[in-house]
Amino acid sequence: MEKETVRIENFSDAVFAIAITLLVLDLHAPEINAVKNGTELLAFLKSEWTTYLAFTLSFFSIFIMWVNHHKIFKQIYSRNTAIMFSNGLILFLVTAVSYPTALLARFFEGEASNIAVAIYTGIFVLINISYNLLWFIASHNKKLLRPGITDSAIQKIRNNYLYGFPTYLIAFGISFQFPTAALAISMLLLIYWAVSSGKIKMID
Repeated sequence: MEKETVRIENFSDAVFAIAITLLVLDLHAPEINAVKNGTELLAFLKSEWTTYLAFTLSFFSIFIMWVNHHKIFKQIYSRNTAIMFSNGLILFLVTAVSYPTALLARFFEGEASNIAVAIYTGIFVLINISYNLLWFIASHNKKLLRPGITDSAIQKIRNNYLYGFPTYLIAFGISFQFPTAALAISMLLLIYWAVSSGKIKMID
């Protein structure tokens, strides 16, 4: 069976690469006249820690999303309009990650930290929904999938994404009162997705 999703995958890879590149725009060096010595430079770098944290979280979030996207499309061999649009939703949300990242970097230490974290965790709720939607559409018609894939493998991948959804909702829900805890949950979810991506294996 010939794979029909090569163009979708190539286009998606390009979008993921652009989304990661956009994140670096929030990293700023101090003006040369604003820093007179090494001590002041170190003080500036320390004051930017939220920016570095937001950049790191978002970079690895997008990278792990790309890994999962790549492994999903190892199982999807054919395409239809619904798959193309659901994949487009994923790409739209991926490119939007840079904005809540900027909000998180600027407002995490202030009184608006809860809203900044809520927006940040909220977009990952939507991203998780979009991944679940893509796999639901693809697995609904087994003819779209890799030849020889078993029903148990289909269910395993489905469960992998469904299990993360309530945790994202919890992070979003508590972000309004406990933004630091919500951000910590987001970091733990990164580890979860990194580990669980290994469960989406090639089916012989």
